[in-house]
Amino acid sequence: MSAVRLSVVVLSWNTREILRACLASLERDAPCEPREIIVVDNGSRDGSAGMVAREFPEVRLIANPENRLYAEGNNQGARAATGRYLCLLNSDTEVRPGALDRLTGFLESHPEYGAVAPKLVNPDGTVQRACRRFPSLLEPLVESTSLGNLPPGSWLSWWWGMGDFDHQHSRDVLQPPGACLVSRTAEYRELGGLDPSLSLFFNDVDLCLQLWRKGRRIRYLAEAEVMHHLGYSTRAQDPRHRNLLWVQNRAAYFRKNHGRLGERWLRAVFGLWALECQLRIRFGSRERAARQQALAELDGFVRKCVQA
Repeated sequence: MSAVRLSVVVLSWNTREILRACLASLERDAPCEPREIIVVDNGSRDGSAGMVAREFPEVRLIANPENRLYAEGNNQGARAATGRYLCLLNSDTEVRPGALDRLTGFLESHPEYGAVAPKLVNPDGTVQRACRRFPSLLEPLVESTSLGNLPPGSWLSWWWGMGDFDHQHSRDVLQPPGACLVSRTAEYRELGGLDPSLSLFFNDVDLCLQLWRKGRRIRYLAEAEVMHHLGYSTRAQDPRHRNLLWVQNRAAYFRKNHGRLGERWLRAVFGLWALECQLRIRFGSRERAARQQALAELDGFVRKCVQA
């Protein structure tokens, strides 16, 4: 049996129907060289694991009894991978024929690159402009407060979001979206994979930053296309818990990459955002009881974020 060239790790949490479509798209794609598919099910309660076992017996299934979240779930799949190349693929995607071969082929012929990502498109075929530049210390101030609504804050926001890039052609980028990212398995493991302290958010940003700090380039390959149901995989989560994790992971990212000063700065910005929210609620048009309840909920959320 030929050696596996690419290991595709698909993480799933209560996404049975869309996971089925993802695996079906992989099944329709005839790879040039042997490929393995590993599904890590994070304690789904919708029968996802059973569906995979019944309908896709060739897939390697790792069924966790609980939700280990994004970083650890993907790392678990990467540890089981046997391929030379590793693809982290969200369950809310469908690969177009030949896309993964083009991605691995690019890394094969460009050893100076550490990772490559495809063009992501919406179900209607429109492109998702999802590449970004790395967040700086100014980024949270602009993105989290009203300062980003007017120049020069809006200009900076446009620049961080790569508003100058139409996403229709290939080029080097700093931070492609993590919905589909291909790297070398050995290099991924050498970097320690996705940082578990960034359990759900910013882990792909951090991985790309670690690659760039090593002098490794990252390519956005427009010739490889993957359809992405944007945000589907996180919709099943409780919004309050998801927002709390986002703030906590954001603080952990800034602490790791900008030191304690960066983390303190981020928390100060978060305090400014909370103050803005309080003022909007207090002087808004809601009834007094509704305003008081909203303020209490905001206060509880802020306390959890500060204590994290």
